[in-house]
Amino acid sequence: MKIRSLILAVAAIAAGASSLVTTSAFAQAKEQFFPLLSYRTGPYAPNGVPWANGKQDYLKLINARDGGINGVKLTYEECETGYATDRGVECYERLKGRPGVAIFDPQATGITFALTEKVTTDKVPLITLGYGLSVAQDGQAFKWNFPLMGSYWTAADILIQHIGKKEGGMDKLKGKKIALVYHDSPFGKEPIPLLQERARMQGFDLQLIPVTAPGVEQKSAWLQVRQSRPDYVLLWGWGVMNSTALKEAQATGYPRDKMYGVWWAGAEPDVKDVGEGAKGYNALTLNTSGTQPKVIQDILKMVHDKGQGTGPKDEVGSVLYTRGVIIQMLSIEAVRRAQERFGKGKVMTGEQVRWGMENLALDQKRLDALGFTNVMQPLSTSCSDHMGSTAARVQTWNGSKWEFSSGFIAADEQIIKPMIKAGADKYLADKKMTRRTSADCQS
Repeated sequence: MKIRSLILAVAAIAAGASSLVTTSAFAQAKEQFFPLLSYRTGPYAPNGVPWANGKQDYLKLINARDGGINGVKLTYEECETGYATDRGVECYERLKGRPGVAIFDPQATGITFALTEKVTTDKVPLITLGYGLSVAQDGQAFKWNFPLMGSYWTAADILIQHIGKKEGGMDKLKGKKIALVYHDSPFGKEPIPLLQERARMQGFDLQLIPVTAPGVEQKSAWLQVRQSRPDYVLLWGWGVMNSTALKEAQATGYPRDKMYGVWWAGAEPDVKDVGEGAKGYNALTLNTSGTQPKVIQDILKMVHDKGQGTGPKDEVGSVLYTRGVIIQMLSIEAVRRAQERFGKGKVMTGEQVRWGMENLALDQKRLDALGFTNVMQPLSTSCSDHMGSTAARVQTWNGSKWEFSSGFIAADEQIIKPMIKAGADKYLADKKMTRRTSADCQS
């Protein structure tokens, strides 16, 4: 009797264990994992924190409001990089093997460079919205990289177009001096080839002034600005470098209304400590800010009002917070698009998400449905175009807030596309790789 009872007990335990394994496997099969590389510490934290918070809050919103993506719950884990390339690679290696991993957002151009070849082997896409490799717009050469909404080449071109218009025509740039004060890193160096090409075409004098990272010491750079007296300064900064540059410009008497920053130098942390001293400063922007959009209202109501917000409530809707929301939305829409082809309600592989990212079609109607009315431009990607949109606006700091000072300006692709093809061809030749075939574009 005891033996029979023991056998029954063992059978029950085995059945229970089997049930647990099945349940666990099912739960695992219904979770799409988003690794979140971030930097909440170090000199870039003031800009990195709202960006990271926006991404997390949007994930929480989709779970709370929609129950995930067609029933697939969204999970995530943050990994602190401190904006350092080696730590970013470590985070990638630690998280890439997680079940259901969808996509990586490196949040740094240097980390993007380091991961570009790794993701080809690991078959997981990179979303590098507004940063990364400019030549990666060519999806036939860079299958796994997606510099959505713009690159540093499109940003530089838009700024030169805007300055040309301000001067009364592009021909009026001849003989002008334009200085690039840039973060001495892959990020800061990336716009240089485009600016050199524009300088050759328009006949302006391009001056290159590097700033050693993280950018807290810029006196020598602004001494060069004071001595050369350029007509315009382009600021390619990030984090503490931006506010420091504005303070140095004020100290040396350089007019802030002659300064134009990239879209990573045009957020609240860049100007709030300078205040009136930054008045007149201009910067590109890829998105609006504020709490008016429905998606931001939904986050406030369904995430923050329930005590689930990642950061402070008064940060919600700021420039970089909203950009983080956009990045996460595009990642999620890539998964949703992939499900349309590979199976709704299923967890997508990295390869499937890559296809979804390459086949995004977010027209205004779809953006409105997602709650992104007037937040960003419509976006459509393809095998040959991994960017999907090349327009941005200029905004100006009035001493207390940002105000738009231009409409959307599209980069001149007649100039950029030949440069992209040449750069992509060189990359492929160096790596002994070939362009994707038509069949691969359909896979």
